[in-house]
Amino acid sequence: MFAYEFMTNAFAAAGIVAVVSGVVGYFLVMRGQTFAGHALSHIGFAGATGAGLIGLAPLWGLLGFTLAAGIVMGALSDRISNRDIAIGIVLSLALGFGLLFLHYYTSFATQATALLFGNVLAVDRGMIATLAVLGAITIAALAAIMRPLIFATLQPELAEAKGVPMRFISTAFLAIVALAVSECAQIVGVLLVFTLMVGPPAAAQRVTTGLWSGLILSAALALAEAWFGIAIAYYTDWPVSFCIAMLSAVGYFVCLSLPQRHLSRAHSST
Repeated sequence: MFAYEFMTNAFAAAGIVAVVSGVVGYFLVMRGQTFAGHALSHIGFAGATGAGLIGLAPLWGLLGFTLAAGIVMGALSDRISNRDIAIGIVLSLALGFGLLFLHYYTSFATQATALLFGNVLAVDRGMIATLAVLGAITIAALAAIMRPLIFATLQPELAEAKGVPMRFISTAFLAIVALAVSECAQIVGVLLVFTLMVGPPAAAQRVTTGLWSGLILSAALALAEAWFGIAIAYYTDWPVSFCIAMLSAVGYFVCLSLPQRHLSRAHSST
């Protein structure tokens, strides 16, 4: 399997994306913002189709739209009592643009399918380098806001009373999620971003009692699911994204059958 360059490229790219997705997704699940991650992935599809329309690489359109949408949703969430309203409005507008772009650029349909479901076996060394840089930026940005982010997530009223800039933290975090979503979409596609960004973190939070142990387990699960998914696809000729999604679902349901640990108490103690 590793005698083929496209397979080693796939493992390298999936490894980078899985670790980033597992770490960022852990906070996404802990904050109850999984719908935001789902929305950003679909918004990114509109950006990718728009980039194709003007002759740019789909990744940059995906990245630009998700970043802009994340910032807008983060800024609006404090003004609108129901956060899902802000997310839904931005999502519906972006999907409308995606349909418009495809209407004017029908030759992009084949690439659009790859964006929807992912094509990790087509990743080249240039894309791996890009994913590595984006991954480093994402992790560094998350580390910079991690302490106030945890405080604002677990005790929002107290954090606001202590002067934590809640709107800035929310906006910055959704911008970080946008970066992670853009990377994850290169591996499993925009329709299956939940596979790596929600499945492993949700499973980890079922069986761990500490923040750092949860982060490590979440990243490890995402990495294992991505790599084993690629290996299964190689030997069975099944789609890679399906294999990763299947392993993610199995991992979550196995953890779901176990007794749930008291995460909130453990996180507070950290």
